[in-house]
Amino acid sequence: MSKIGEGTYGVVFKGRQKLTNKIVALKKIRLAFSEGIPVTAMREIAILKEMNHSNVIGLTDLVQKDTSVYIVSDYLDMDLRRYMNEVGRKGMTPDHIKSYMHQLLMGLQYCHSHRILHRDLKPQNLLINREGKLIIADLGLSRVFGVPMRTYTHQVITLWYRPPEILLGSRYYSTAVDMWSVGCIFAEMMTLRPIFPGDSQIDELFRIFQLLGTPSEDLWAGVTTLPDFNITFPCWKRKNLREEFERHRAFQLLEYDPYLRLSAKRAAEHPYFYTDITKVFLTISTRL
Repeated sequence: MSKIGEGTYGVVFKGRQKLTNKIVALKKIRLAFSEGIPVTAMREIAILKEMNHSNVIGLTDLVQKDTSVYIVSDYLDMDLRRYMNEVGRKGMTPDHIKSYMHQLLMGLQYCHSHRILHRDLKPQNLLINREGKLIIADLGLSRVFGVPMRTYTHQVITLWYRPPEILLGSRYYSTAVDMWSVGCIFAEMMTLRPIFPGDSQIDELFRIFQLLGTPSEDLWAGVTTLPDFNITFPCWKRKNLREEFERHRAFQLLEYDPYLRLSAKRAAEHPYFYTDITKVFLTISTRL
């Protein structure tokens, strides 16, 4: 085996199945002698067992050896972050972006329809192969949700992709948190750099405010009642973004109000996927 990365709660290795000669990924989870398999690992395994979609990682096998459990799943060549770093704009064409976005939304639609919140979508957790297939991976922070939604921890989602409702302390959140992350990933594919690369929670918030404007009750009903909202926040006006980015924002993925963000299903049906907007992508990265 050779180490290829680290998941939320374990180290990931590349290996080969002896019976099939197939290359696989193995996520190693160390057992605690007194407690057995960690609750987080059991939750991830249970969710993986239910996954059956071409754009979502699944469970190929489960192996226990010595003091560790190995989650065996399909192996893909690289993640989206590494791909963007290596190929740049020449490799991240408008067609690539459109394909990756559609696959991401289809996989996420499947998760949400099965009441699964991913809660850690980012380029590093999106695996791709040489044929252009994309798979949503690392379900270590995922949770099954019910209706009505109950309170959840806000210690989720990597900072750069964390939505404003969680940054402002809300413990009631929905599938909209994943859709904000998708909006950040979409913008990152277009510009080849993170759209909100904050170095702390407050810096992340302020970077969002500086681009989209400081939220008010008019923009987002109830925002001033969130635990970490402060009336002394600097008052930034929304930047005059390029018309093309505004058009893509019709996806409503970066809306402040979670109720106004499109679902994965509705976003996948957006005209963007059925029209030729090559010129938009060729010019958008010069401004953001």
